[in-house]
Amino acid sequence: MPDTASPAERLRKLLSRPELLLMPCCFDALSARLIQQADFPLTFMSGFATAAARLGLPDTGLISYAEMVAQGRNICDAVDIPVIGDGDTGYGNPLNVRRTVRGYAAAGFACIMIEDQESPKRCGHTRGKQVVDRQQALQRIRAAVDEREAGSDILIMARTDARHGHGLEEALWRCQAFADLGADIVFLEAPRSQDEMERFCRRIEKPKMANLVEQGDTPLLPPETLQAMGFSIAAYPLTLISSAARAMQEALQQLKRGEHPQRLLSFEELRQRVGFDDYDRLLDHYSNS
Repeated sequence: MPDTASPAERLRKLLSRPELLLMPCCFDALSARLIQQADFPLTFMSGFATAAARLGLPDTGLISYAEMVAQGRNICDAVDIPVIGDGDTGYGNPLNVRRTVRGYAAAGFACIMIEDQESPKRCGHTRGKQVVDRQQALQRIRAAVDEREAGSDILIMARTDARHGHGLEEALWRCQAFADLGADIVFLEAPRSQDEMERFCRRIEKPKMANLVEQGDTPLLPPETLQAMGFSIAAYPLTLISSAARAMQEALQQLKRGEHPQRLLSFEELRQRVGFDDYDRLLDHYSNS
């Protein structure tokens, strides 16, 4: 029997399990399909990676709501696993936040992340980011939760970037306030040590996400350590796009030297990965009926 549960319901079920969820992050429908084919239970549409892949631009608020939700719709249509979407700052005031949450739910996302940076935002592991005051931060999460309670079938992940400019205690205060407002998942961006990560986990009882950026501010701890701390999700936001970019650079250099790259999928496997075999089987079904 096919699973008729909604994406949000499937994500809630995953979060109810005791084990840590490993979550490579996607940037388009193909990367999402590869994540599902590798048997990961969920994925996240990374804002950094999506801005890079769709626009060739940095994650500095240049990609719009319409572009993000359109990319997300393609990703959600391509896979059966739950997808979390980067909703940035919600793209405006509390009513904009509610529209953003509603749009992400309609696109098929299981969860949306809303953060407390000033607009235009920027990647959480880069310098120069600023956060809004407490009142505006709480308004955003309250609006997102209100939209969920009004009927949008989607979970709310609340993120704070306050650690960078305001210190750990302010960041933890915001995390607790977001949890108290009804956020389903809480995300402290860019803690700088294992001790800070442990303090976050001790303070917050809701499901928590660790964001593991290679060469970023947060220690790249192994999954068993993260699970013992109390994290529910370990996100790897740039691993796939960085791997893809390196592989493409190497292939281009080989072509430039007149060589043919050898580290390729076979044409047969590439066809299978993008769905030709499934397409042909379904077409045969109608041809033979």
